Amino acid sequence: MSDETFLMKPKVDFCFKELMEDAEIRRGFISALLGVKPEKIEGTELLPTHLRREHEEDKLGILDIRVFIYDRIKGKVGSFNEKSQMDLEIQLAPFPLWPERSVFYLAKMFTGEIKKGESYDVLQKCIHVGILNFLLFPEDEEFYSRFHLWEDNRRRMYTDKLEIHILELPKLKERNYPETEILNWARFFNAEHKEEFEMVAEASPYIERAYERLTQLSGDEMKRLEYETREKAIRDHNYLMKYNLELGMKAGIEQGAKALIEICQDNSVSKESALASLIEKLSLSKEEAERYLEKYWGIQH
Repeated sequence: MSDETFLMKPKVDFCFKELMEDAEIRRGFISALLGVKPEKIEGTELLPTHLRREHEEDKLGILDIRVFIYDRIKGKVGSFNEKSQMDLEIQLAPFPLWPERSVFYLAKMFTGEIKKGESYDVLQKCIHVGILNFLLFPEDEEFYSRFHLWEDNRRRMYTDKLEIHILELPKLKERNYPETEILNWARFFNAEHKEEFEMVAEASPYIERAYERLTQLSGDEMKRLEYETREKAIRDHNYLMKYNLELGMKAGIEQGAKALIEICQDNSVSKESALASLIEKLSLSKEEAERYLEKYWGIQH
């Protein structure tokens, strides 16, 4: 992509955080998540992203974006503000323990609200939002999931104070979904080219504002340098993770081949049968199995 058309990817966490600094962009996205009109959200307030630790040995929680949300609710006795806390996280690389991670952060947010001597009625609603560039629920068609605490049989909600939202961006390329505000935001976060951004920007004034802000950020030399540094760090981290995983798998297969060869020898299995077992049990090619046989067959153990 040439310099004239360079645009940051909103799903890179640096860009995502910069966009969420804008109060109106936050309002538009959060209203889509909560399924309410933007004007119902009276305001949002950015909070420190380091979660409070009770003890020195507690694991430190660091969030991408943490906000307070003020909702104006009109009732018979007038109006009042309800305050909720939301954590917005974006994750590019596959993270198998994402459910555990999200529950950890949600619990830290929730318990961090109450101080010694305070009553439980100070606890506000806490919402964790995960925008994922990988599939967490590959067996499900839906790209957007919303979780609460429910009773298993009667489907009775235990409390509405804890809530988890998941957006799986890769599913957008696999299926067509009914048009919704949250789908348009997901398309915006998943977009990479100017044409994609321009098309989705037409869906909402809030997304249009996000696109305008994205264009400004992409044209800022210092911001672009920070963005590219962060993108490189993510790319390097993912490569090292993949490399170490492949090394671990290779070492594991070799240990498995060595152990299987030893078992075959202990049970007086012929070399030809051992070769067949290596191919079948470890899904090796004939060449790989022969290499392990040559290395370990006949070694005393």
